[in-house]
Amino acid sequence: MKQRLPNFIIAGAPRSGTTWLYYLLDQHPEVYMAKPVRPEPKFFLVDEIYQQGIGYYASTWFSAVEEAKVVGEKSTNYLENTAVAGRIYQHLPQAKLIFLLREPVQRAFSNYLWSQMNGLEDKDFETALSLEAEREMNLPEQFCYARPHAYFSRGLYAQLLRPYFDLFPREQLLCLRYEDIINQPERLAKRLHLFLGVQPRPSDTKNLGLINSVGDPNEVIPKETYKKLVERYVGPNRQLVQLLGTDFEIWENS
Repeated sequence: MKQRLPNFIIAGAPRSGTTWLYYLLDQHPEVYMAKPVRPEPKFFLVDEIYQQGIGYYASTWFSAVEEAKVVGEKSTNYLENTAVAGRIYQHLPQAKLIFLLREPVQRAFSNYLWSQMNGLEDKDFETALSLEAEREMNLPEQFCYARPHAYFSRGLYAQLLRPYFDLFPREQLLCLRYEDIINQPERLAKRLHLFLGVQPRPSDTKNLGLINSVGDPNEVIPKETYKKLVERYVGPNRQLVQLLGTDFEIWENS
């Protein structure tokens, strides 16, 4: 039987609800999602895995595909590595790419809480932000792909998306908002299903909850730190609106 390769990839962003998207699509009878959800394939990201070739990718994550209409995988760190867009385009030029983006200040804080929860962060949030560039330059080898301290830089969405927009036709790219998982999940699900060319099943959002959330819901960003971070994202958020349109204006004055 001919091996299948993905028709689509959920490619980012971390701490933005991509696991929720995975489980939403995994329920659909016309969709096959690479398993398990953790660890993610990261085939196009991790050099040592990528060097094993596209046949390895197909046999490792897609050998169980049978009659699914569409096939996909989720690797949230694909968004943040400039080499990945080119690798995907080389092997899967027809693939559809899905990006789930979150208001960048809250995404950064969620990332911080995740690193803290996993024993990778012992600084307060303000200090961690001030150390980000230094830490990124001196990453231990075991963290070169996980990048546990990439809080601010992962929210520079327009910059991170640009390599994909430069290579792929616009109609193959879908950028969704994390906030719509909270506010209008059924509408988001329908939009996603139509993009993938499968039967819309908005009711699949029932009982999914907020998968993979972290931290104490009562823990908030200190006011001064929040204000500084909002100011740092003013320019990048405007660039995102220029790239994606008015749907993302909601973050311009967060």
